[in-house]
Amino acid sequence: MDVPGPVSRRATAAAAVLLRTARVPRECWFLPTALLCAYGFFASLRPSEPFLTPYLLGPDKNLTEREEPKPDRLLVLKVLWNDFLMCYSSRPLLCWSVWWALSTCGYFQVVNYTQGLWEKVMPSRYAAIYNGGVEAVSTLLGAVAVFAVGYIKISWSTWGEMTLSLFSLLIAAAVYIMDTVGNIWVCYASYVVFRIIYMLLITIATFQIAANLSMERYALVFGVNTFIALALQTLLTLIVVDASGLGLEITTQFLIYAGYFALIAVVFLASGAVSIMKKCRKLEDPESSSQVTTS
Repeated sequence: MDVPGPVSRRATAAAAVLLRTARVPRECWFLPTALLCAYGFFASLRPSEPFLTPYLLGPDKNLTEREEPKPDRLLVLKVLWNDFLMCYSSRPLLCWSVWWALSTCGYFQVVNYTQGLWEKVMPSRYAAIYNGGVEAVSTLLGAVAVFAVGYIKISWSTWGEMTLSLFSLLIAAAVYIMDTVGNIWVCYASYVVFRIIYMLLITIATFQIAANLSMERYALVFGVNTFIALALQTLLTLIVVDASGLGLEITTQFLIYAGYFALIAVVFLASGAVSIMKKCRKLEDPESSSQVTTS
């Protein structure tokens, strides 16, 4: 084996210096560019009659040589409308969907503008703030609450609307406290409670909606619910926040959001009371009829 001597080391160093200092002439860009363009062109070519076609056709395949006619748009819209009516004709699904859309609208408003409220309560230039930590803690505790809800045994068909009413009222109270108490730590605690309750209820609502649906209609119902929630949020933003509307201060905005959730609580309290009364009457009717037959 040859051991490189001083001369070979110098030659190697000189070659390395030449390689580092050498520059490619500007005229050399044309050939690589042309080769790349030619490669891209020929790589995108497809034969008009692919040799795989015979292997893709057959009674057990989902391909045919005959072009299928395009579906009628009016027929598609009619099918969607019939599915829509069929889904929302179920009263439990309608109640959970209404709460899902209304509460999601209010949730987005509170989450989007709560940083502005905190900045007003405690300006960041005067003291250290923990907004990011509060967001992380509220998300973690909300996940724990969602996990724990699986162990709750309750008849949601009977007490679901009353539960929605009670927790919507708690959300309204949390938003009101966050708005009126001028202490940043109280604001943080109220926000954590607000997010925990919402994440708990939205999980229950999603499960109850899915339980009353076939899998083929999930996209339709959740898409409609999300669209309604975003449409309401846009309307609420234009009226309350935007300068072209009322353009209210941040504290007044949160006061309106608290009233919004309180209104949801009142609506579902009335609906839940009516449904419970109807179920009680149904239970009383068989008992009275049985007593009449025995007498």
